[in-house]
Amino acid sequence: MNEFFPQLMSQISGPLGWILLVTALAVAVRFGSLWVGREITFLNLEYFAGALLLLLITGLVFSAAVMRFFGHPLIWSVDMAQLLLIWLCFFGATRAMRERAHLGVDLLVRFLPRRFRLALELVLALTFILFMGVLAIEGYKLTLLNAERIFGDSGMSYSFVTIAVPVGCILLSLTIIANVVEALRDPDGTKLIFARPDAAPEQQRAL
Repeated sequence: MNEFFPQLMSQISGPLGWILLVTALAVAVRFGSLWVGREITFLNLEYFAGALLLLLITGLVFSAAVMRFFGHPLIWSVDMAQLLLIWLCFFGATRAMRERAHLGVDLLVRFLPRRFRLALELVLALTFILFMGVLAIEGYKLTLLNAERIFGDSGMSYSFVTIAVPVGCILLSLTIIANVVEALRDPDGTKLIFARPDAAPEQQRAL
């Protein structure tokens, strides 16, 4: 059993294929929902991926504890749980960004007229996307450098850990772009890029 997962992972393609696959799925789900004018709930990538990863992490940790109790520890289970937790963090951050649920300090900007606040958030979004782009490039370079490195006792390449950085940056950037499109197309003039629509609506409406 200890050799099953490493052998399975050895059959999966390289890091570039993972990046292209996840990016294509994210684009199809996110902008497909914008095109039809409503959320595609049955293809909600962030929710499905996050729920699946959390389920796998829970199962791995529980199985590791049970098997260790019976004297047959799964030597790769802890490493896999750590790996999946890293991916879960990025998928969770993407979903939180899509729902505008990240923490923010709006003590001053919440009193600005909506058009000025939207302009400020557009500048922040551009800065964010540029930073994510740089981070994705450097993360991909790091992934290539770690292609031959073995991740703990799992027998799999360490690149499956570091590739979470460029993939996560791409997903976050796509989500920000989608939020920008939603804010600019909002007929009610209440949506912003980073702030929730229900936060101080009287200040968010266009003056």
